[in-house]
Amino acid sequence: MQIRQEWIRWLPGLLTLRDYRATWLTHDIVAGIVLATMLVPVGIAYAVASGVPGINGLYATIIPLLAYALFGPSRIMVLGPDSSLAAVILGAVVPLSGGDPNRAVALAGMMAIVSGLVCIIAGVARLGFVTDLLSKPIRYGYMNGIALTVLISQVPKVLGFSIENEGPLRGVWEIVTAALDGKINWIAFAIGAGTLAVILLLKNNKRVPGILIAVVGATAISGIFDLESRADIAVLGQLPEGLPAFAIPWITSADVLPILIGGFAVAVVSFADTSVLSRTYAARLHDPVDPNQELVGLGVANLASGFFQGFPISSSSSRTPVAEAAGARSQLTGIVGAIAIALLLVLAPSLLRSLPTAALAAVVIAAAISLIEVADLRRIYRIQPWEFWLSMLCFAGVAVLGAIPGIALAITIAVIEFLWDGWRPHSAVLGEVPGIRGYHDVSRHPQGRQIPGLVLLRWDAPLFFANAELFHDRVLTAVASTPTPVRWLVVTAEPVTSIDVTSADMLGELDDTLRARDLALCFAEMKDPVKDKLRRFGLFARFERRLFATIDEAVSSYLEAHPREHELWRATRGGSSGRP
Repeated sequence: MQIRQEWIRWLPGLLTLRDYRATWLTHDIVAGIVLATMLVPVGIAYAVASGVPGINGLYATIIPLLAYALFGPSRIMVLGPDSSLAAVILGAVVPLSGGDPNRAVALAGMMAIVSGLVCIIAGVARLGFVTDLLSKPIRYGYMNGIALTVLISQVPKVLGFSIENEGPLRGVWEIVTAALDGKINWIAFAIGAGTLAVILLLKNNKRVPGILIAVVGATAISGIFDLESRADIAVLGQLPEGLPAFAIPWITSADVLPILIGGFAVAVVSFADTSVLSRTYAARLHDPVDPNQELVGLGVANLASGFFQGFPISSSSSRTPVAEAAGARSQLTGIVGAIAIALLLVLAPSLLRSLPTAALAAVVIAAAISLIEVADLRRIYRIQPWEFWLSMLCFAGVAVLGAIPGIALAITIAVIEFLWDGWRPHSAVLGEVPGIRGYHDVSRHPQGRQIPGLVLLRWDAPLFFANAELFHDRVLTAVASTPTPVRWLVVTAEPVTSIDVTSADMLGELDDTLRARDLALCFAEMKDPVKDKLRRFGLFARFERRLFATIDEAVSSYLEAHPREHELWRATRGGSSGRP
């Protein structure tokens, strides 16, 4: 029974089915049908933006929706092709595929499999916290960079021509050159601009499906006036009949490294987006979501997409609100949406034959515009300028280097930022401040008084390899800068949450150095897990008699052990002997 409970924990969809309410059914069916009307044009548009045929965007919608309905923890989350991944997929697929659509599908499918495996392994290993290492400014930077990359890749399609896009900056130059050479197809531009205008005007109206109206209108105009032949407008063409079939996406050995890098980048971006959206809806619906299970659900959905002729997918911040507004109650909404798309492929594959490529590009551009963050970056610039410039560096990395190298740069910067905070932490020498209980930073309170012969040093970070030498230096500096000869140095260690082997060895060496000067190294308020590590590293016995539960206990022990300093301290405090 316990084994059964352990396995069903990984299948939240079955738990929802067990508790499903009959009153939800109508809401889920209606929401699923409404959702499908948006999933079709968006799926096709994002597929084209990712460098694969439009039909694969529908395959990458049907299968992940079904997989997530079983493995995903969020009841109304919608997964599928996403604009935030388009630039990443395009950056990996286009240089390797050589214009071969079948090879592009195989490459994108393998990226989805790599991404899925990374997410599943991370979820099972309970690494759902990892994306929290990407700070908000860094996320803004790379998402703004991806938005710019997507915009640049789609502008030529709106203008009715194509370019050899090998990077955002080069793409801008080629667009300008082509426009100056008179290559703009003004009919295509009118369709694309009109589609974009309708989408943006109706964007905030939850009751009116702006994307559906814009795409249906563009398709109708293109078909009625036969713009494909009369105005040389590129259109979607006939979709293949039938449902996605299982297929292993074979790639060559030369493709392995770039696909591994691309798949990992997709996993990071997709889970960062999914975790934020998942937490948002969990708070709104009062329905807690396990981030590790979210990783597993996202991973299984990507894995299924890769094996059924799809490509990497993520959560959608535009389609999930549509499902919510349409009345979605459970994962059944996604299942209904997937079935509706499947019926379209089986019964009416020619329905979207006349859909202009310019209109699809407009859909992607609208999505890219929604990724851009400006207002909060202004706030960050006002309150923390260096984090704003960190965001700009990430943005420039994506814009100049491309999506995949730019995301790698963003992750590297995030790790450096994390290490920097621990590498150069704050520390303070503490003393008594008249009128304030406790011990406080004497640099902030010039009237503070240090106890003769005693240094209280607070270290505001874990002790680990990157800051061990800095801690060593700050201890010796604190000793050297104290006006009276030092007998004890007490590290107030409550902020120290961990130590590693490097810092433990440093403590042993530091203790030997201070002992040679007839100076005792002590600790106050050290946490039990840190004491356990001292035991493991063989240092606990050395410091056991110099570990104090509180700072007051350490001060009292020092004053009892050094009567002369105690008397001097009483004299400087006007004869009082009590502690603050």
